[in-house]
Amino acid sequence: MVSAVRTVRTVLGDIDPADLGTCDAHDHLFLTSPQLPGHELDSPTSATQELAAFRDAGGESLIQWTPHGMGRRAEDLPELSRTSDVRIVAATGLHQAAHYTPELLSRLRADGLADLFVREVTEGIADTGVRAGLIKVAGGFHGLDAHARWTMEAAAEAHHATGAPIAVHLELGTGALDVLDLLCGELNVPPGRLILGHLNRSPDLAIHHQAAEAGAYLAFDGPSRANHATDWRMPEAVQALAEAGFTEQLLLGGDTTTSGARAVNGGPGLPYLLRRVRPRLELALGGDVVGRMLKENPARAFAVEWEAEWAVEWA
Repeated sequence: MVSAVRTVRTVLGDIDPADLGTCDAHDHLFLTSPQLPGHELDSPTSATQELAAFRDAGGESLIQWTPHGMGRRAEDLPELSRTSDVRIVAATGLHQAAHYTPELLSRLRADGLADLFVREVTEGIADTGVRAGLIKVAGGFHGLDAHARWTMEAAAEAHHATGAPIAVHLELGTGALDVLDLLCGELNVPPGRLILGHLNRSPDLAIHHQAAEAGAYLAFDGPSRANHATDWRMPEAVQALAEAGFTEQLLLGGDTTTSGARAVNGGPGLPYLLRRVRPRLELALGGDVVGRMLKENPARAFAVEWEAEWAVEWA
């Protein structure tokens, strides 16, 4: 019998889930895309400053959802984690087709996308020694195109091979039920291994309730200038889910995606989640509930029972 070790896979090795502490469940230290020209997150110096500010605000861990081919700079993440004393989890996966060149997508089809995801989880991201702790994919606006289905099928295959959780970018917060139908219905991914992101961008309380009832984790992520129009609805949406009994499935994140949104450049940045979002939610829900959303819930959502030979000690 192969033994298993229940851990969260960070860029410095596998840790006890309880050691995540206060967690930003969806953010980006590095991200580049042709969709965001001139706004790249590509400065290690700026990332260092953001992490220091996040740590000063009480942050202890951060889940970077930047997937393959979008400038995730995995080679820089271990030193950033050591310097800041913030646990960092890296992602494999693939975003929407618009973020990539046709040449890269053609090569990934030829090489095998699921194989890439499995390799980055179990062996490491090429030439970095960093193993991914989650698989990030993306849906479309109120639906799933052929690219989304391809990436989600590969993610499901990689999940079944490794147990790694799947995190899903919902375009403008839409399409949650389509994602559940595909990943959990057709592809047999347990809903408790699925994290649905950006639900604050479409504050449809009925859809939120259905997604939570299915068993998925719901991430409210993106309290930034890009999404300020929905910020005032987030407490209402989160409170409705908590009162319906879904507190243990709720996650919070910042989703900083542009250089201008960083605190060092005058934006909300990584600290905003703990400086402003946390106290606002505490007014609606109380400190104990919000504390579970920031600590206990991410510890469950991102924990995996790895096979013993895949487990890596904290370095």
